[in-house]
Amino acid sequence: MDINRRTAYYTLIDIETGKAYSNIALNRQIEENKPDSPSLVREMVYGVTENKLYLDYILDQLIPKGVHSVKKNAHVLLRLGLYQIIYMDSVPDYAAVDETVKMARKFCYGKDRFINGVLRSYCRMRDDIVLPDPEEEPLRYLCVKYSFADWIVKLWLEQYGFEKTEEILAASNTKPRVSIRVNLMEIGVAELRKTLEDRGFVVSHGRYSDRALFVKGHDLLLTPEYAKGYFAVQDESSIVAAEVVAPKTGETVIDVCAGPGGKTTAMAEIMGNNGKIISCDIYEKKIEQIKEEAARLGITILDVRLRDASEADPELAESADKVLCDVPCSGLGVIRRKPEIKYKVIEDNGLELSKLQYQILEASSTYVKQGGFLVYSTCTVNKIENIDVVSRFLQNHKEYDLIRSRQLLQGVDETDGFFICKMRRRV
Repeated sequence: MDINRRTAYYTLIDIETGKAYSNIALNRQIEENKPDSPSLVREMVYGVTENKLYLDYILDQLIPKGVHSVKKNAHVLLRLGLYQIIYMDSVPDYAAVDETVKMARKFCYGKDRFINGVLRSYCRMRDDIVLPDPEEEPLRYLCVKYSFADWIVKLWLEQYGFEKTEEILAASNTKPRVSIRVNLMEIGVAELRKTLEDRGFVVSHGRYSDRALFVKGHDLLLTPEYAKGYFAVQDESSIVAAEVVAPKTGETVIDVCAGPGGKTTAMAEIMGNNGKIISCDIYEKKIEQIKEEAARLGITILDVRLRDASEADPELAESADKVLCDVPCSGLGVIRRKPEIKYKVIEDNGLELSKLQYQILEASSTYVKQGGFLVYSTCTVNKIENIDVVSRFLQNHKEYDLIRSRQLLQGVDETDGFFICKMRRRV
């Protein structure tokens, strides 16, 4: 039995039954099973996870009682086999079928002939399977084609219309490029680019940030440059959020939801490690991550604190030149990194989340000095969590003026989906 497919199967079962995040389950199973090709395992796991509603739509048409009549083990194997047939040109149909049947004999005894029949039926009937009509059933068509929960597609259709929604959905199913932030305290952008290229990496410049680079290649985090703190892995949209804060040397900055530390350390680098950043988070694990990342990057100006951002700290009142609120959100902008988010059901479209977000924003606003700046950001694409929260805040706080806001979109902006809004407290 192929060790790579077996590892992919174990991972998918872990995700389905244990509700584990794909990246965590993958790392654990790869470590335990030692597959020949971890990249192949990742391709199969992410591929099945990203396309499981589409795969189930096809299986439903091949199984008389429907795919949900099939027990979990066989269901996962059918998805895994079908994914290889449809998407993996390097795998012949017969190999995908045969290897899946071999696993069926071990993992779901007695179902091997059934699985063989279903997969071979698809190979014969693939040209007869059609998607829902986009004109008659636009919601169902998009949900099936891109494998998204209907509430997300409906939300985006209402907010962005059909064409842009389809563009966002398609981009959310692509593999994100690896983006890094150059630590300008240690090395210049051109020098780091040349060094990485000399090591065999393919490097290109970012679109929005002068210190962002896109890097293609293996074992980037095993390079001496990473160990020396010359760069950090961070999506360009997140780098931009830190740059919108625009902290200056010697200033006091508060990052109220700082874990795991990407924006905090990005701001510290902008400040030249001169000034003070109070970095807060509610989770101890993230507090440790912030400290570890700061140490690797050579940053010493952080005051890292364990605290709840939704509750204002009177000791911090009017103490900061800049405050960043990168609040918890639905994560609809980072689905290409966390495909499980596609299937997470939020009944109220984010209304309950927006209440917490507003509470954090209001508490954090008390920390800003007169003439100082307040930045609100999320990694989601949802007006309820973004512009609606800001609009409500500005309506209730006349002492703040809107400076600018922007919604970055997957596909449109070639970044993660990200909302950034900058406000200034009047003197």
